[in-house]
Amino acid sequence: MAEVKVVGKERIILGIDPGTSVMGYGVILIQNKSLSILQYGVIHLSKYTNHELKLKKIFERVISLLDDFNPDEVALEAPFFGKNIQSMLKLGRAQGVAMAAALSREIPIIEYAPRKIKQSVTGNGNASKEQVAQMLKTLLKIDETPKLLDASDALAVAVCHYFQNGTAKSGSKSWKSFIGDNPGRVV
Repeated sequence: MAEVKVVGKERIILGIDPGTSVMGYGVILIQNKSLSILQYGVIHLSKYTNHELKLKKIFERVISLLDDFNPDEVALEAPFFGKNIQSMLKLGRAQGVAMAAALSREIPIIEYAPRKIKQSVTGNGNASKEQVAQMLKTLLKIDETPKLLDASDALAVAVCHYFQNGTAKSGSKSWKSFIGDNPGRVV
């Protein structure tokens, strides 16, 4: 796959929905404040019985995505607190491996809580995965909802990051940068 170069105010964000059975990823391009999808999909991990091999596959695939798309930032869904400690531990390891891949390429990492992602994309922090997917269809002009919602969840993470940070790569929210980015909105 060809490397994507970005100039000026364009940005590429890789969103990741960590998992140990299925890990979702979504790569979006922001051009002139317009969002478009470069790629999205899932990494199937349930076929690997060894947890260490799953982590290796996550690392290799994330490195491949980083090398193919050269994102400016990586946004991850933070693990949620569940009742099963073993599942949380495995999920945290998967997230850590994805983070290590980004860190190895010196790409900034940002985490968002699942509720924050849903709130940012749909306006409702309690939205279902299906509601998030439907909103993404509208926002990103997707013809079909992804078959596996892990892919749409990863796209939601990337979109959430864009919405949370606007067009400022560093995430700064100064009035000067807002006015510079939105001259038509200031009277």
